Amino acid sequence: MADGKGGLGPRGGETLLFLTDDQLRKGIEAMFFAYRGFTADPDRILDEYGYGRAHHRAIHFINRSPGTTVTNLLSILGVTKQSLNRVLRRLIEDGLVEARVGASDRRERNLHLTEEGQALERALSDAQTDRMRRAFRAAGPEAVAGFRAVLEEMMDPEQHRQYHRLSEAGR
Repeated sequence: MADGKGGLGPRGGETLLFLTDDQLRKGIEAMFFAYRGFTADPDRILDEYGYGRAHHRAIHFINRSPGTTVTNLLSILGVTKQSLNRVLRRLIEDGLVEARVGASDRRERNLHLTEEGQALERALSDAQTDRMRRAFRAAGPEAVAGFRAVLEEMMDPEQHRQYHRLSEAGR
C-alpha cells in the first residue's frame, strides 16, 4: 500500500507523488471508460423516454433538493437558461416535475419531482448505485476514500462549495 511518500501504490507499484505523463494518460483514459460504464445503464433507461443526460442531471438534483429554484439548478448544472428551460419544459409536460409558485417570492418556481418523477429517479440512481457499490466493494475502503479525494481535488472551487453544500444538506 501507499506510504504517502511516493511509495508503492495499490496496483502495479506506481508511485503516487511522481506520476509520469503515461500514468496520467492512463488515468484519463480510465475515467473516459469508467464514465461510459457509469452512464450506460441510465442512458438505456432514459432512451425509453426519449431523454438525455441533461434530463438525468435535472432529475437527480431536483430529487436531492426538493423545492430548489430554477436559479439554483442553473448554478448547479452550469448550463444556459435556454438549455435548462427546454429540459424542464419537457419534464413538466411529461408529468415528472412540478413547478410550484414560491411561498416567499411568487416569482420563484420551486421544483419538485412527481411520484412518476421519483420512480424514474430511483431507477436511474439504482442503476448507478449498484455499479458504484460493486466497484467500491472490489476496490476496498482505502480506494473509496482516495477516489473521493481525487474527485474533490479535480473540482473548481465553486463546484467544490456546491458539492459540499449538497453533501451537508443530504445528511
